[in-house]
Amino acid sequence: MANITNRNPTVDVREGQQVDIKLVDDLVKQHVKGVSGTPILRQFKGGNSNLTYLLAYPEKGIVLRRPPPGTKAKSAHSMSREYTIMNKIKPAFAAVPETFFYTDDESILGSEFYLMEKVEGYSISNEIPPEWQFTRKQNHQLGMAMFDKLIELHKLDYAALGLADFGRPEGYASRQIAGWNSRFEQALTDDMAPFVDVREWLEDKLPTVENQPSILHGDFRIDNMIVDANNPFNVKAVLDWEISALGEPLMDLANTLAYWVQANDPSEFKALAIQPSYVEGMPSRAELLAYYGEQTGIDISHFDFYSVYGYFRNAVILQQIYYRYYHGQTSDQRFATFPVAINVLCNHCRHLIAMSDL
Repeated sequence: MANITNRNPTVDVREGQQVDIKLVDDLVKQHVKGVSGTPILRQFKGGNSNLTYLLAYPEKGIVLRRPPPGTKAKSAHSMSREYTIMNKIKPAFAAVPETFFYTDDESILGSEFYLMEKVEGYSISNEIPPEWQFTRKQNHQLGMAMFDKLIELHKLDYAALGLADFGRPEGYASRQIAGWNSRFEQALTDDMAPFVDVREWLEDKLPTVENQPSILHGDFRIDNMIVDANNPFNVKAVLDWEISALGEPLMDLANTLAYWVQANDPSEFKALAIQPSYVEGMPSRAELLAYYGEQTGIDISHFDFYSVYGYFRNAVILQQIYYRYYHGQTSDQRFATFPVAINVLCNHCRHLIAMSDL
C-alpha cells in the first residue's frame, strides 16, 4: 500500500458559524499544556449535526465541538454526553480522543462545548483513497475492522467503567421508538409526508424482550473514524458520541447497517451513500449481521424490526436538520435536497415491512 499524508480536511468557517477566537484561545491555554501563539481557526468539512472546529497551533491541533444554532431536539446534540462517554471508556477502549475541557456556560460561545485532542490520521469519507491501491481483499478487511470495533464496544462492561448511571438501559427499545416517532412528528414540515404507517408498524412490532444492554455509540460509521494513515486497518479514534447511550445493542447495529449502502442496492438508495461501503469486496449487510451474531452470541434471526427502525431513524435525523433549513434557522445549502433522501428512506421502510413476516 502506498503511503499517504494525513487527511482530515477542513474548510473556512462557514457563514453564521463563527466563534470568538480570542475567547477560545484563552480557554485552550488554561486547560491544554504545550500550545503557544495564536491558532488558525478552521472548520471540519463534515458535521451536518454538531459543529466541529480545528484550532491549529504550531505544536498540535485542538478540536472544539458545539451544537448547531436554531431549534434542536432535546438531548440530540449533547456535548456533555460526548465528553462523559469518551472520558469513561478511554481506559478500556483506546480508540477515542483525549478530552481537555467541557462547559455548559452558554455565555461564552452561546452554547455548551468541549475541547479534545486532534487525532492524527486519515478520515475516510466518500471513497477509499486511490493511492492505497486496495484490492477486494483489503476492502473487505477494512469493513470488517470497522465492525470489530463496534463489537468491541458492545462487549465492554459499562458498570465496571463507571457508567452504570449513564442512562436507563431498561426499556430502551420502547423509548427509542416512541422518541423517534415523536421527533419525526415534531419536525415535520408542510412539504413532507407523515409516514404514519411506518411509525405505527414500529410501535406494533416492538420486541417484548431486550438483550443484555451495551454501550451504544448511536452513529457508528466509517466516516466517523480516524484510521492510521499507514495502516488503515488500525482504527485510531471513533468520533461523534453525541447520542451514545446504554441499551439494546441490536438497535446500535441497526443504526450502522442502515448507513451501509452496498453495491447491489437500487440507484436511488446508492445515491444516499456517505461512506464507501459499496466498493468491490466490502462485506454485505447480511454478512455483517451474521458475523455480529457469531461474535456476540446475540440472536439476530428477527432483525427485520431493527432494520426498519434503523432506516426510519436516519430519516428522522435528516428531517430534524431539514426543519432548521426550512424555517430559515440555517442557510447551509447542503440541506436543501434532504426531502428526497427522507422519502427514499421511508419508502424503503415500507418495502422492508412488506417483506417482513413479523
